[in-house]
Amino acid sequence: MNLPRGFRYSATFAGIRKVMKDDLALIVSDTRAVASAVFTQNRVVAGPVEVARKNVRAARGRMRGILVNAGNANCATRTSLQVAMETSRAAAKAIGAKSEEVLPASTGVIGVELDARLILDALPGLVAGLSPDRFEDAARAIMTTDLTMKTAYAQVKSARIAGMTKGSGMIHPRMATTLAFVTTDAVMAPEALRTALKRACEKTFNRISVDGDTSTNDTLAVLANGASGVRPPVTVFEAALTEVLESLAKQIVKDGEGAKKLVTIDVEGATSERAAEKIARSIANSPLVKTAIAGSDPNWGRILSAAGNAGIAFDPRRVDIDFQGVAVCREGVAADFSEEELKKKLDEPECSVKFTIRGRGRGRARFWTCDFTEQYIRINASYRT
Repeated sequence: MNLPRGFRYSATFAGIRKVMKDDLALIVSDTRAVASAVFTQNRVVAGPVEVARKNVRAARGRMRGILVNAGNANCATRTSLQVAMETSRAAAKAIGAKSEEVLPASTGVIGVELDARLILDALPGLVAGLSPDRFEDAARAIMTTDLTMKTAYAQVKSARIAGMTKGSGMIHPRMATTLAFVTTDAVMAPEALRTALKRACEKTFNRISVDGDTSTNDTLAVLANGASGVRPPVTVFEAALTEVLESLAKQIVKDGEGAKKLVTIDVEGATSERAAEKIARSIANSPLVKTAIAGSDPNWGRILSAAGNAGIAFDPRRVDIDFQGVAVCREGVAADFSEEELKKKLDEPECSVKFTIRGRGRGRARFWTCDFTEQYIRINASYRT
């Protein structure tokens, strides 16, 4: 694992979780790093999102660190904003940075007061534990209902990119995802980094869904400190960043709460990429489609119906649908296939859906989702208690 140079990481148990498991993480760049971030589009936003937005603007896109807690979303409480400001300022002071140079982020239960003192008391030990080798410790500390740690890496010449994320439920991001943090030692201009992040995000994190819910805390941030001295072409860097974000995004869906199957949806032949994305999103968010896949039921009618509910005009008589590479619908009606054999194929851990509109449309999009199982209900029925 070749981590970006000039970054240190730390994690500790601050007592925010109900169980003794690291719940506080810190990412620090040894020098001011060019920073870019995107946030939730939910109208209800957590205090740390408000503070993070203000800090990135106030610091003019030059940040030193990211402070993350798990176990409490610090959202919809009387002290949410105050706690986010107080703890991020304290972290900035502890690492010798300006007050606005730390981006705060939180994940966990909404509506429960977060005691700032838990974080403030843990900060000295957290800072003392900073090390270039503790990337995975930080990645594990930000997990909530995740079953697995989620990391990804890439390299552009001798510049390195490393990403971590968390997420398993309440996943239906628009311009962000749950929590995701990327560090790189590439030399990047602020505008180039913003453009690369926006474009990479649109094709990865913005095209996943577990349950159709967008979190109040979604944050995706990239820090580029230039420690490698390598200034890659923007298109090359964007491709590597997209590779990292796609890996992270797919790991989120694969680890969806109660999920057993990763589902890739391809839409082709739409009037535009945006139209294709809307159709794919509608299929991915359909509980009927997701439960059919959970039961290995090749019910292609649910896919056609979900597509028709996307608000995009198309002629259903020109639609072809393939399940696991098997033709199940041609020109809007059933194709001849073996339901028994396809059902066996749908038992596999990865499933594919292809929705094609015949004609001259060039719009295409890829989207990832997962199946819905009874375990999703069990996890979320007892999440707060």
